[in-house]
Amino acid sequence: MVEARENLRMSVAETTETRPPSETEPDRPGPAGPATTGQGWRGKLAAVAAVLGGTALIAVHASLYGHWLIDDSAITFAYSRNVADGFGPVLQPGAAPVEGYSNPTWMILLALGKLVGLFDHGTLFGVSDQILFPKALALACCAGILVLFYAGAKVLSRRPALITFVAGAALAAIPSFVIWCFSGLENSFYALTVAALAVLILRAVHGGRLLDTQIAVGTGLIAVLAALTRPDGIIYAGAYPIVVLLFLKRELLGRSVRAVVLSVAGFAVPYAAYLVFRWFEFGRLVPNTAVAKGQEPPTVEDLARPGEIVSYVGWLIVAVAVACLVLLMVRPSRLRTGLVALLVPFGLTVAAYIVLEFDWMGQLRFATPVWTLGAFGGAIVVVEALAAARLRGRIVLACLLVVALVSSVSGLYDQGTSYRANVKTAMCIVAERDARTINGLADILKLPDSAQVGLIDLGGTSLGSRLRVLDLAGLGDKQVADYLHESDVTGVRNYVFDQAKPALVTFIGSWISTLGFDQDPRFEREYATIFVNPPIGNLTIDSRNWVSYHVRRDLVDDAKLAELKAYTQKTLPPLLELNKGAGLRGCANIQPGFKAAA
Repeated sequence: MVEARENLRMSVAETTETRPPSETEPDRPGPAGPATTGQGWRGKLAAVAAVLGGTALIAVHASLYGHWLIDDSAITFAYSRNVADGFGPVLQPGAAPVEGYSNPTWMILLALGKLVGLFDHGTLFGVSDQILFPKALALACCAGILVLFYAGAKVLSRRPALITFVAGAALAAIPSFVIWCFSGLENSFYALTVAALAVLILRAVHGGRLLDTQIAVGTGLIAVLAALTRPDGIIYAGAYPIVVLLFLKRELLGRSVRAVVLSVAGFAVPYAAYLVFRWFEFGRLVPNTAVAKGQEPPTVEDLARPGEIVSYVGWLIVAVAVACLVLLMVRPSRLRTGLVALLVPFGLTVAAYIVLEFDWMGQLRFATPVWTLGAFGGAIVVVEALAAARLRGRIVLACLLVVALVSSVSGLYDQGTSYRANVKTAMCIVAERDARTINGLADILKLPDSAQVGLIDLGGTSLGSRLRVLDLAGLGDKQVADYLHESDVTGVRNYVFDQAKPALVTFIGSWISTLGFDQDPRFEREYATIFVNPPIGNLTIDSRNWVSYHVRRDLVDDAKLAELKAYTQKTLPPLLELNKGAGLRGCANIQPGFKAAA
């Protein structure tokens, strides 16, 4: 054991020297030696083919989910529209500033897309650019991830193109990765930042430049991009300090401390600047979404959550990858040193997944960084283990891989087809069902634009409603978020009945019961029901097919209420029937306050 630790220390010492690569240990055959391919046109052609091939596989899988975007992505779309149009970071023009998004970098990328005419303007190639641009941006991020994979694999292996393609194929096979990268949310850019951080650290360790100023500051800046793409991204600020600690040499203690300080400063200065902006703009130090969702500290039971990830891809394929990793970690080598460096950010992706609350959207939405670095590391260890093994070992390992892949692909196929058949709340469905209906009801009632509508599905409605939206789920409303953070649903109802007094209220699924409106006598007394889509057959009240619309009684008489009911009975049933299982189809651009069809 002592001898093994000394060997590891010596191998790490090699990588942290500042000598040029030519003065370090000469190339050795097998996985221990650095890449010698990739120089010249053949290597470049292989690299391009690997990146394009992996990206194409991801695109083909993404196409299976059609034009679907999750409705929550449209919340960020609304903010990006208003930022680009000069209204500031608000949900609707003239609304109070509330940070109802948790992905500032993604929001800015979308706003830039609008400014250059690629987003929220009309159609691109006959498809709404509200759908096409986020998906194209996601595909570009996936291609960027594979470029980073090649750059990282190139310093560890003689087969960087093969590793890149295998990693790309692995990501393409994982529905969780593809679904959420192409959902309109920030997952693809988040994965890109995490991959960039891991590869930068990997190359720095391998090249003996870990303590360089550029590396230290660069890791801090990439970490801040991750933290401003998702709140849990703050965890990656610890990646560089942990790696420096692992590879610490006594004689370089002073340089190591300086490098860690620079990395922390590279993260802390811009992140603190955003916190100052957040405080003065929104009056909070965390996104309003985090308050509404009530993130709690992890429990002991949460430590078992990585089992969800392993079960998703299959225990056997994970076991084979771990066995390959162990085989490669037995003896000191540059490859082993690189894998140690790569395991640090990968471990942080798993830690972040453990910390985060359960997500109602399903398909392990928060596991995207785990898939990203897991696919890269898995490709490295499998390819290099096969290369290092003797003939008999290769045959055994290849057979195990075939069995594991058959089992894994079968399970992943079932996950993908199941989600495709029943995608979560689609932006286009919400826009057609709620925004269009709300505008029609507002026209009949002759409501001013200052009137409010209380609702649950915020995204498509905030893009298309001409009324002020009151988010009863709290993401876009500070007072509701505060009540929900304290699990005070009575406070939510008091706020609605006594202060907000929205002209219209609409519920979906079980929210009317979750918030207790169906048990509050004030709701029946103050609001009249316009439309209810009741449970049919074995559907229950918490089915997503259950919707209801209500109007404040003091705004209508019997004749007007009858007119509203006639309108909804004419327009809503066809929409609800059309939208059954049709979450993959798209829609025309959702314009600000568009009018209902005559």
